[in-house]
This record gives sequence, C-alpha cells and structure tokens, in this order.
Amino acid sequence: MTVTSGGPGQGRAQSGPRPPGRGGGPAHRLYSVVVFVLLASLDNVAIGLVPPLYGPISDAFGVSGRLLGLVTAVSFLVSAVAAVGWAYVGDRTNRKPLLMVGTLLWAAGTGGSALAGGYLTFLAAQLVAAVGLGAVGSVGFSVVTDLISPTRRGLVMSFWGLSQGIGTLAGTLVGGLLGAADWRRPFLLLTGVGLAATLAYLFTYDVRRGQSEPELAGRLDAGAEYDYRISRADLPRILARRTNRWLILQGLTAQAAFGSLVWLPVLFAERAEAQGYSTSTAVVVGSVFATLFQLGGVLSIVGGLIGDAAQRRTPRGRALVAAVGILAALPFYLVLFFVPVTIDVPDGASGGAVVGAVLASVFTEPSVGLSLLTAIVALALTSANSPNWFALIADVNPPEHRGTVYSLGNLVNGVGRAAGNGLVGVAFQGLRAAFPPPLNFAVGLAAFQLFFIPTGVMYWLASRTSPEDIDNVHDLLHTRADRL
Repeated sequence: MTVTSGGPGQGRAQSGPRPPGRGGGPAHRLYSVVVFVLLASLDNVAIGLVPPLYGPISDAFGVSGRLLGLVTAVSFLVSAVAAVGWAYVGDRTNRKPLLMVGTLLWAAGTGGSALAGGYLTFLAAQLVAAVGLGAVGSVGFSVVTDLISPTRRGLVMSFWGLSQGIGTLAGTLVGGLLGAADWRRPFLLLTGVGLAATLAYLFTYDVRRGQSEPELAGRLDAGAEYDYRISRADLPRILARRTNRWLILQGLTAQAAFGSLVWLPVLFAERAEAQGYSTSTAVVVGSVFATLFQLGGVLSIVGGLIGDAAQRRTPRGRALVAAVGILAALPFYLVLFFVPVTIDVPDGASGGAVVGAVLASVFTEPSVGLSLLTAIVALALTSANSPNWFALIADVNPPEHRGTVYSLGNLVNGVGRAAGNGLVGVAFQGLRAAFPPPLNFAVGLAAFQLFFIPTGVMYWLASRTSPEDIDNVHDLLHTRADRL
C-alpha cells in the first residue's frame, strides 16, 4: 500500500473498496462504546493506584516518599508524550490492534510493578505501563468519535470524561483499601483486569474511520472505504486551524485551576484542625469533604446534553456552553473557599464514624449544606468544559486528525495541571506570612481559580472560529464522499 496525495494536504492510502467490518448492529455498537468507555476509566484506575500506597511502597523499597512522587510525575509526562506518538500512528493505521497492544503494555507494566524487588525496577515497570496508557485515551478517543453521530457527541463524551474521573477515584479507593495489608495486591488485580479488557477488545465492532459522518454514510454503507490518513505535512495545518489553537491552549489555564483543586482536602483538614480537631481526624474530615464535593462532576452529562442542544441551534453552541460554564463557576468557587464551615464530628473516632458524622452534618449544619450545594453547582458548571471540548475536537477536524489533536491537547493539559498542582503549594507557603492557616489555603485556591477567566475567553474565541472550521470539515467530507 502506497501513500499519495489525496486531497488538500491529506495523505490517502490507495486501496480498493473494502466491505464493512462484521457486525455493527445497535447492540454490537453499544457493547463497543461501553468497552471503550470502561477502558478509559481503567487507565485512570492505574494512574490513581500508586499515590495512596506511597507509604508502604517506600517502606518496602527503603526510599523516601518524594522518590515515589517522582515516579508518578514522570509517569504522567511519559504517558502524555507517548499519547502523541500513539495517536499519530492510530490516525494512519488500524486502531484496534494498537488499543490491544497499548492495553497489554499497561497490564504488563502494572504486573511488573507488583513483582518489582526494588525502586528502579518499580520505576521501569511504571514507565512501561505509562507508555501503554498513552494509547488508550488518544486512540480510544478517535475510535469513539467514529462510533457516535455528531448530534450526540456531547452526551457520549460526557460519559467518556466522567468515566476517567470515576477511574481516578476508584484507583485511589482500591489502592487504599486493597493495598492496606499488601501493597502488591491491587497491582495484581488490575493486571488481571487489563488482560480481561484486552480479551473484550477482540469482540468490539471493527469501527471504520469516518463512519459516523453524515456526509460519508451513504458511500460507506455501499462498501466504499474512507482511506485518508494523516501525514507529517498535515501537522502545520492542524495547528493553523484556529479553533484547534484555542482548544489546545485553554488547557494550560484550565488545568492550572483544576490542578490546584487537589489541595481541597488540605483546606478542609486545616479548617478542622483550626476548630480543635486532632490531625488524624482532620485528615479524614478533609478527605470526606473533598470526595463529597466532587459529586457535581456527575452533572457533566447535563453539560454534554446542553452542548448537543446548543450546537443544533448554532455552530457556536458547544464553545459558548463551555465558556459560560467556566466563567459562571468562578463566584461559586470563591464562596466555597471562604464560607465558614462548622464541623461537628467525634474527635478520635473511627474513620466510619467520622464519615457518618460528616454526611449527617450536610443536613444538620446549614454551613455544611451550603458548602456542598455551592461545590456541586461549581463542579457542574465547570464540568460542561470536558464533554464539549471532546466534541469540538471531533467537530472541527476530519476523522484522520482527531486522535492527534486530542493527544496534543492532552499533553498541554498535563503541563497545566502539573503547574497548577506545584505552584499553588508554593503560593500557600508565600501567603502564610500574611494569612494564617487555613486562610492562606483559601486565598491561594481562590487566586488560582482566576485562571478560569482566560479559559472562558479562549472558549468564547473558539465559538467565533468554530463555525467556519466546522463548515470547512463538512465541505471537505462532501468532496471526499464524491471521490470514494
């Protein structure tokens, strides 16, 4: 198979028409979507598995917790960089084998982590897993966009994003509970799940590139094949597409704000200590409050539905929904950080008793109920970002570019999240002289939420450029349909 020029700046794999892949009925397509969404959550389970086990792993290997933190940081970076390579290859070749290889790699790396006898071996195994994890999100995203029609992308992408958040929480929970007695156990369990996931891939629908596009549907149903593939010459054109620039760049500021929110448990733990609770009880209180306040993220499904409805009314719809959600959430975050919270839990009691007391306080303490409501509204508004970002990438790019654009955006997201997570800690220390704890944490977190302002502006700018870019994609696909 040779690659020659096949359209304006596009590589086209020359081959004769091929029949559609086997299967593809509604049940088979639903099964395939479920498998891809679950796999998106599993790779985040793998990501969230290590941090709760820093203590026992560092004790086992005789190294400091800081070196274990380095493993996580380097793994994030390796996974994000590897995703760009996986996505580029996936936009050129058959994606199903790549997903299976990527899943096997992260399963092998996770299994190797469980069997590691020393720190360096553990680090090497985690990096192998990180390389495999890079395939699941980037290549899987490209496949899912070809399974779902443009009118329903926001809804399905909300499940895609939500599954990743649930996966991270599940990884933290599994690591903490299952690894309490033996830190190697959750790694072995996840290895088995990864192998089962590879088997599940075998039975997914063989998704054809571009099959969800209305412009191509008739020709593909007749047996034609959309055989355009990305080439190196396309990369400057991808970045020249104005909406892509805004969608990629917004990740720097958005994730700086989101990255700072990992300190939310510390804010509430400090508040508990300021009210006289012991450190151990305060840590449990902070963790429970922070977990409870993440419930608003479930409403990303609503954001996806609203984005779909808005997009049917105007081609600016998705970007405007994301812009309004991001900017409208800002005052709610400020209220969340500064509203006084009365914490009434039994000091020194078991974790279960503290959890029960915190849940009861939602109904018995007005300040806690107000904080929870504020947090849910704030998270619900900002979570409109995720599904509409995913859907916009699909809307403004032809099928053979989507995985690569997603991976580039994900790489910038990782840089922004790492910066937000690290710099806000420095800010807390700098503010400590002027604002005693817990006020320094509240002021620092509030300051970092101001990064949402340029994020909202960039989405508004994307709403101005996206109609033309969407029209260009439609015109390009119409032209290609006539050539198939």
